[in-house]
Amino acid sequence: MGAEPRRGRPEDRRPEDPRPDRARPDDADVDALFALDDLDLGRESRAPAGARPLFRDSPAARRMLSVRQIRAEPAAAASPRGRQVLARFPDAEVVPVDSHWRIADLHGDEGNVDRWVRIKSEVLVLGEKKTLTTRPNGRSADWIAPGSANGCAMACAYCYVPRRKGYANPVTVFTNIDRTIAHLSRHLARLGPKTEPNQCDPAAWVYDIGENSDCSVDALISDNVADLVRAFARWPAAKASFATKFVNPDLLLLDPRGRTRVRFSLMPQEDSRLLDIRTSPVESRIAAAGDFLEAGYEVHFNLSPVVLRPGWARDWSLLLRHMDEVLPAPVKAQAAAEVIMLTHNEGLHELNLGWHPRAEDVLWRPDLQQPKRSENGSWNVRYRGGVKAGAVETMRELVAAHAPWLRIRYAF
Repeated sequence: MGAEPRRGRPEDRRPEDPRPDRARPDDADVDALFALDDLDLGRESRAPAGARPLFRDSPAARRMLSVRQIRAEPAAAASPRGRQVLARFPDAEVVPVDSHWRIADLHGDEGNVDRWVRIKSEVLVLGEKKTLTTRPNGRSADWIAPGSANGCAMACAYCYVPRRKGYANPVTVFTNIDRTIAHLSRHLARLGPKTEPNQCDPAAWVYDIGENSDCSVDALISDNVADLVRAFARWPAAKASFATKFVNPDLLLLDPRGRTRVRFSLMPQEDSRLLDIRTSPVESRIAAAGDFLEAGYEVHFNLSPVVLRPGWARDWSLLLRHMDEVLPAPVKAQAAAEVIMLTHNEGLHELNLGWHPRAEDVLWRPDLQQPKRSENGSWNVRYRGGVKAGAVETMRELVAAHAPWLRIRYAF
């Protein structure tokens, strides 16, 4: 287990320098769009006077995250953001770790599969993101930003994030958010304005800020997501973007000014009940779209993953018809969607057999799937070419028939 576990209040662990990362050469903000001090990093988000209590302090949020143990790199725990997280969970046991990545008795213990969901609720990891890289994408976004977290408190059976971790996948919060925002500011400054429209956005560079986590859940833990939304609100040449399966009304208290795109991930409720463990009901995600648009977000939808099983086209028809019936006209006027067919993985298949084998009845279909090497070099399984092409065309036809207002940005 490493060093001796300890408890204590966050103020007992203050470093001599509360902003240790400010002195690093790669954090110099001479080329950034504005100074880091302008971002008000590390402070608590507060609701306006007279506003309702924060959702993240509610019983529902505590059911999602009832944190009992925090594995923490010492520097991460001592940082302003780390102290904020520790203060949110004052009764949690704090266990120092050398690195947030591949903690032997957490990620490397096969016995943890039996506690797959429980660990997601009861354990957090605090670390510093050492390497900050912005990668080109071109599908959902122009760029994939360095994540402010990794892992999730939800437990979608098809999620690709745990494939590299092992037998547990709780949320890891990266506490050096100031370095991430400075990195993005410099990246955007080098790009300059977007001069040619593309399917990501006609005028703004789009940065996906939640590739390996769900930002709506991350916002229950710290102000990392709020800081990113505030930063992008001040960058007229850029938009943040993240997909979510969780409705967090606290995000409505921010001021995104149209510079953050929320993509609500949707699938037929029959699939969601089996595969989207611990997520908000699909109908709740659809119902939230109008509130998020009114709060200043751009609202898109992810129709994903499309899982091929008996009756799948019928159930997608019902979902699209429901969207057409309940979504307000302003949401429809600006909405767009991504259609993404299921990609699975043999390692994840074996892991799922240990905690949720029923999901594999529909996810693991050797009769329909073939292996394919992913961009990162790992082997996945995807629907065979002809099967996939036919299903994509069916989805396009269903959208055209039942939700003709929904522009498909891409489908694969």
